This record gives sequence, structure tokens and C-alpha cells, in this order.
Amino acid sequence: MLPPEAQKKMQCWLRSRHLICSGNFFIFETVDYSAVERFSECVVALGGTIISVEPVDKLWMGDHRQVLLYRARASLHTPCHNLKQYWIKYGSFRTRFDVQ
Repeated sequence: MLPPEAQKKMQCWLRSRHLICSGNFFIFETVDYSAVERFSECVVALGGTIISVEPVDKLWMGDHRQVLLYRARASLHTPCHNLKQYWIKYGSFRTRFDVQ
């Protein structure tokens, strides 16, 4: 994956509140494990590393189905990366799966 394409995907995840920035780390939460794999590809394409991927919680989808919530932590090594500035402008401090 090329870096411009990876940056566009990460910007989309920032707007949809799947991805947040916490200090020097990016935290990605989703119920789809293939999205975690795409996130790791994007991070590697931008020169970063995946720190951890772990199942965090079970969420109810309807009355009879539970799904796992995955949380991936990543570090991008560039200090003034465009994604951090994009997160400041369009992002949030909470993901869409945070309990209010």
C-alpha cells in the first residue's frame, strides 16, 4: 500500500471516530478484525509500528448476538506528522465504542 492511500484511509477512520490520537500513539477500535489488519498495513506504509492488538470487550449487536471489540495501538515515529494535525482539526478524544 502506498503512503497517500494509507493516509486517506487513516483520515477516514479519524473522521468516523474509529481512530483517536492519545499522546504519541494512535488507538484504533473496531469489531471487524480484517479492519485491524488493514490498519496495521496503513501504519507500516506510513513508517510506524503496531504495538499491540487485543480484544477489549464484547458488544451486543441486537438481542442475540455478541461481537468482540478489538483495540490496536500504533506508534508513528514522525514527530510532526500530518495525521496528528488532521486529528486536531477533525478528530475526537473518544472512539465511537467508548461508554459514556
